[in-house]
Amino acid sequence: MSQIQTPQAIRGTQDIFGADAEAFAFVVETFERVRKLYRFRRAEMPVFEKTAVFSRSLGETTDVVSKEMYSFEDRGGESLTLRPEFTAGLARAYLTNGWQQYAPVKVATHGPLFRYERPQKGRYRQFHQLDAEVIGAAEPQADVELLVMADQLLKELGIADGVTLQLNTLGDAESREAWRAALIEYFRAVKGELSEDSQERLEKNPLRILDSKDPRDKVFVADAPKIDAFLGAEAQDFFGKVTAGLDAAGVAWTRAPALVRGLDYYRHTAFEFVTDRLGAQGTVLGGGRYDGLIETLGGPHTPAVGWAAGVERLAMLVGDAGGMAADLPAVAVVSENGDRDIEAASLAAHFRRAGLATELLVTGSPRKRFDRAKKLNPAEIVSLDIRDGVAGRSHRVLNPGVVELGRVQALLDAFDFPTTAE
Repeated sequence: MSQIQTPQAIRGTQDIFGADAEAFAFVVETFERVRKLYRFRRAEMPVFEKTAVFSRSLGETTDVVSKEMYSFEDRGGESLTLRPEFTAGLARAYLTNGWQQYAPVKVATHGPLFRYERPQKGRYRQFHQLDAEVIGAAEPQADVELLVMADQLLKELGIADGVTLQLNTLGDAESREAWRAALIEYFRAVKGELSEDSQERLEKNPLRILDSKDPRDKVFVADAPKIDAFLGAEAQDFFGKVTAGLDAAGVAWTRAPALVRGLDYYRHTAFEFVTDRLGAQGTVLGGGRYDGLIETLGGPHTPAVGWAAGVERLAMLVGDAGGMAADLPAVAVVSENGDRDIEAASLAAHFRRAGLATELLVTGSPRKRFDRAKKLNPAEIVSLDIRDGVAGRSHRVLNPGVVELGRVQALLDAFDFPTTAE
């Protein structure tokens, strides 16, 4: 008889468990709490969309569309794609669900995304992001609110130290187009010395050359034309209001003139929160203003701004910084005698209904359960036993102050133990 071979996990996916899963959950829970403070509405989005949602919004020539999307035909012959990002799907929902009536819409979501790219530290083919968007607001105050929200999220996760907000402006449509023309002229003069990717991007998307990591391109990027030389008065005023708003809110930032967004619908603010604690994958949160996106999906001109953050990367920083609150049970209820398992379960339910995180130990060797409970390092242990034919209980405090003084004892005093069947 042949042995059944256990299927292995797909490359670029991960099974998250234990401390890693707790750090992951801590990131998501903190995000949910912070987005409520800023009154962002929660949205749940489909995991797959019509391929056109992403190919139109992200652009047919981008790496995401041309190389990284998981696309397939369904049984009806329609091309569908697992979402590689949230923004395009939210823009589609804004148009198809009539969210315009709520404009400006402050919306937040989180969940898995999918890209076929080379797996590496903090980057997977199925990964998870937090996402926050303001759709329908043209004022720089919307940019400021999103950035302040992001800054508070990082602080409440306990990972803000060593994370820097890098900020740039891409100008309005006229500023960007003038800058784009100057970049094409500049890079044409050295086209033969650029990387193959940058040579291909030169005419279509020269801004992406500025973001190239190839050493052949970096030689020329330093002296390339800067956006500031092409900013009109309106664009300068917009960026000035963003920086003034950040200063007023106490959010530190640094100017990053080479920070760009390659897609044509991006305008004005572009930003990234970066760290040197994750190696080459240093961006933990990034975004910008995308005033032209809705139009690529057939909608009217609609200003919008948003950001996304990788949950895996944030969780790695949380784990490294020890920023997650200790996940210890408040109470451990131990049955050291099999005849008292039902009573122990009833007592544990009593504690849980009162809002105490409770570990119930009624499995395995009864003689070893108390030792197992001590290893969990709970605030308090309540042990049930029968000695010399008499049912009793003992109460031991291990971590005073974790639970409100006397609360467990008060709950014990109020608990009516059921009669044990003989």
